[in-house]
Amino acid sequence: MSYFKKAFKGITWMGLLRISTRLLVLIKLAVLARLLDPADFGIFGIGSLVLALLEMLTETGITIILIQMKENYQKYLDSAWVISIIRGIIISLFLLILSYPISHFFNSPKSLQILLFLSILPFIKGFINPSIIKYQKYLNFKKEFYLRLLLFIIDTLTVIVIAYPTRSAISLVFGMICASIVELFISFKFIKPTPKFIYDINILKNILKRGKWITLAGIFDYIFHYGDDIIVGKILGTYSLGLYQVSYKFSTLPISESGEIINKVVFPIFSTISNDKLRLKKAFIKVLLSTTLISTLFAIFLFIFAVPLTEIILGQKWLYIIPSLKILLIFGVLRSISNSITTLFFAVRKQEYITLINLFSILFLSITIYPFVVKYGIIGAALSALLGTIMSIPLLYILVRKVFN
Repeated sequence: MSYFKKAFKGITWMGLLRISTRLLVLIKLAVLARLLDPADFGIFGIGSLVLALLEMLTETGITIILIQMKENYQKYLDSAWVISIIRGIIISLFLLILSYPISHFFNSPKSLQILLFLSILPFIKGFINPSIIKYQKYLNFKKEFYLRLLLFIIDTLTVIVIAYPTRSAISLVFGMICASIVELFISFKFIKPTPKFIYDINILKNILKRGKWITLAGIFDYIFHYGDDIIVGKILGTYSLGLYQVSYKFSTLPISESGEIINKVVFPIFSTISNDKLRLKKAFIKVLLSTTLISTLFAIFLFIFAVPLTEIILGQKWLYIIPSLKILLIFGVLRSISNSITTLFFAVRKQEYITLINLFSILFLSITIYPFVVKYGIIGAALSALLGTIMSIPLLYILVRKVFN
């Protein structure tokens, strides 16, 4: 089967997956928006910020490295699993240690419980069989579809069932934990080969050496994507943080997901043809144009119908997010285009380019975020994120030309 046919087939399956899962996310968001207050979303948001930070700081890039490999990945499997387990334990311990000081930093005692329960999640995920990436690596997106859809259904049902009687943000954590337990079971029961708890020190060094730029890029990406959330939560409180995070998710969800569908499929294909620059360039241009077109159409639709869609899906109490939502729609389009380009960089093993781009975006975000939030609230945070992305576009163009020249 040609790579075009494989890509088309993969995009079809991943498109079905993304449409299905995003519908589930919208259903979950619509239900929770009526059961919980914006402050509850903000409390959960604090936990998500801390968890994402620790995941970025300890990121080894195992998944990306295994997909990049043109040789058999199985000899790396045991060592990759050992690294994953150790990483999960470290993240869990740090979440437990940092839970109280973090809740104090944000002046949010209720977030302490969220942080403590979240510490269970990375411990479970650390034991998941790394062979689970074989569906993506070998373009078996049909099985990926069934697996991910099942996990999303479990997450959504668990959250709604627990949120209805409790009216608590803790329901969001339980949904993630239940889905992770099921994923762990499936990864060992139905996916082969299964790893053993042994390691090769040379393979460990190779993984960590190749993953250093992925780790650094992830740290900078975290700062850019969550720096605005941290400032909003610290200055404006959990209520405003909840409003901002929901507006961010609601505005960028269909846009970013349309790009993510394409990027997830083309990454292993780009990696396979990375040595043929002419073929890679043609494929990249097609992907970039497709992502731009789809993202722009989604953004225009959401921009025009922002008010009625927000009122129908979230309810009237969320109409305050409309101004920031419209700004974030533009941000979402630019990020989708940027993510298509970073997929190319990953495929040609230029992770340092991604680090450089994220660092460049952070510089502009750090200059504007504090004064903008103080003066304009969550609208200022959205403007700051947008400016940071706009300023990175010239650098993206230069680096893409460098890859193909």
